[in-house]
Amino acid sequence: MPKRVDHELRRRQIADALLRVAATQGLHAAGYREVAAEAGVSVRLVQYYFETKEQLLLFGLRRVGEQFTERMLSRPGVAASPVAGRSRIETVLLGSMPLDAESRSLHVLYNQYFALALTDPALAAQPYGSDPDALEAWLVEQLRSCQAEGRLAPGRDLADEACALLALVVGLGNAVLAGRRSADDARRVLAGHLDDRLGPAR
Repeated sequence: MPKRVDHELRRRQIADALLRVAATQGLHAAGYREVAAEAGVSVRLVQYYFETKEQLLLFGLRRVGEQFTERMLSRPGVAASPVAGRSRIETVLLGSMPLDAESRSLHVLYNQYFALALTDPALAAQPYGSDPDALEAWLVEQLRSCQAEGRLAPGRDLADEACALLALVVGLGNAVLAGRRSADDARRVLAGHLDDRLGPAR
């Protein structure tokens, strides 16, 4: 009996090979030949699953989003814990910054896709563009819990507070990627901002 092929798994394997090439050489260098060599398959097989380079790039983008989500949900205190408020905000925001080798690679990839999307309408239309909006909405809910606990003044605009937190995290993350700040610097600055706004962690 012929061996059954898991086509979705094979597509993920090829897309992950694309991401490994892009993480070290850039998306511009990730052609069919390079991806096939990294995946250990033929160029023809890559073309069978992805007829165009655009299809391969779009599926790779989906994989970046999936890997970010997997990474976030695996962090202690995020998926299973019902606890809201300052501690959970800090946990999630730290998880969204490039503070170790794995997250650094994901951020390099994300930034490459973001830059490409500025001039590529097909990429710009992808759902990943709404990820910051989803995180901002989540932050608003966490900050609302902080207000209920008396940690945040009632008059504060929650959307503005969430926006400021995201801007801080993006700026710190890019500074870490560029080597201008260390991971410890990023943790310290974020903790200091949260202490100022919401009081120290309990």
